[in-house]
Amino acid sequence: MMEDFDVIIVGSGPAGVSAAFPLVAAGWKVLMVDGGEVPSGKLPQQSFLEARTSDPEQWKWMVGENFHALSMREAVSPKMRVASHSHVFSGFNQHNRINAENFISVGSLAPGGLSNAWGCGVAKFSSAELDQFPFPSTALDIAYQSVAKRMGISGPRGDDLSDYFGLDSCSQAAIDMDPMHQSMFGKYGANRVYLHKLGVRFGRSRLAALSADHNGRQGCNLSGNCLYGCDRGALYSATDDLRALKKFTNFHHLALVVDGIRKNADGWSIDGQFEQVGKTFSASKILLAAGTIASTRLALKTLDLQNPVRLLSCPTAAFVLCLPSFFGAARTPAFGFGQISFVLSLREDVSALGATFATSGLPLSEFARYMPLRRRYGIDLLKSLLSSCVVGNLFLPGHLSDNQARLDQDGVLQIKGGYHHETDDLLTTAHARLRKAYRRLGAYMLPTSFTAGKPGGDIHYAGTLPMRKNPIPGESDASGQLFGLAGVYVVDGACLPVLPEKSHTLTIMANAHRIACEMVTGA
Repeated sequence: MMEDFDVIIVGSGPAGVSAAFPLVAAGWKVLMVDGGEVPSGKLPQQSFLEARTSDPEQWKWMVGENFHALSMREAVSPKMRVASHSHVFSGFNQHNRINAENFISVGSLAPGGLSNAWGCGVAKFSSAELDQFPFPSTALDIAYQSVAKRMGISGPRGDDLSDYFGLDSCSQAAIDMDPMHQSMFGKYGANRVYLHKLGVRFGRSRLAALSADHNGRQGCNLSGNCLYGCDRGALYSATDDLRALKKFTNFHHLALVVDGIRKNADGWSIDGQFEQVGKTFSASKILLAAGTIASTRLALKTLDLQNPVRLLSCPTAAFVLCLPSFFGAARTPAFGFGQISFVLSLREDVSALGATFATSGLPLSEFARYMPLRRRYGIDLLKSLLSSCVVGNLFLPGHLSDNQARLDQDGVLQIKGGYHHETDDLLTTAHARLRKAYRRLGAYMLPTSFTAGKPGGDIHYAGTLPMRKNPIPGESDASGQLFGLAGVYVVDGACLPVLPEKSHTLTIMANAHRIACEMVTGA
């Protein structure tokens, strides 16, 4: 049987496109498949604040013509309630046969995957974190540079988090801060000694977002539409890379939800539905880049492995800060994702990462739930209060989660979520220290606003099929190849052996790039 392609990549998110570029550039015939869900929501055509006051059809992007925002009311992250992102999450668990208990299972069938709704945080893993990978940490250095150059990232050159993020040498200038973040950052210098003793370091966020034009995309204009979709392309999305890949004649892209992977005489076949008709495509190699959860199900199904595997996810929390010196100030357009980041040392072996965000791109309803008042009175209060508020989040390392995934006899991936027994105490400590730290910066944490998220709620997943030096069934080797399935590789978060508190997307992309480069060279 002749193969249709040299490689089939399942998934078109950040991992899939990062693996595709080296393969396509080397002349390999590549098929990339994804679920093909396309956007239907309307994007705001003005800045967020202008559109909120003058767009008569704002309900179409605030709520959605199919009332998506209302149907997702229980979702933890506001980006999951954005109408223009409804296609990103639509049908994922149903089509991939996922059943989750005490775990928020999120994935994507859309071209570009979850990067369509990504918060754009980027960081390199430290040498200590990379020591847990089964290859030299230096093996990712070139890949980090290559991926960062392609996607375009921004941040400052030289602050207290330079070593932590490790990306200053390849960053554009940082995106401008809003007045409240300028105020807090201005006070940081005078209180640095106290804050360092408290275990807190602050710095500008490093982001997959442009402050200047890059590769046909435009730099940020502070419209405040980050959450709803940037029509300038300032925020990185793998859909931009997908468009670039489609210019290669040896690259092919199809809307196909993969139901299974089979071994054939010469390689591998995938089965799925294309335009509601069952289709099969073959290749010498299969690369799983469907996202940690979907790739895990496909791998366990192909391995016929029903033992439970560990699923790492970062415990999270969110909070609201008020800066009294800004009471009565008018809300102004601002960059809507992380502006100032913090690293909080909780123990010698545990740190937390978080950032604060402007509230100017968020509706009042996002905050009413945190008010110790009835919702009606909470909204009335927030109309006056919100112009002096920023919101924050916090991530803990993934080893403080206690989630398991198991393929049952019916082919359904059953996920059970939970937290490590130390997680609650660590979040309590983080809450207390952050409250003190921000008070030094003139910001006060609103009572009852510090809220822990449910397991899986912020979509930082990894580690179900980890790379090991000596893998066993259910694990992969240093090349991402699944033990027992020669020719099937995992290139997304499922193959990471560790999930620190920092954003892992850039490392997933760099590792996928590394694996594809080694595939091309035969290393």
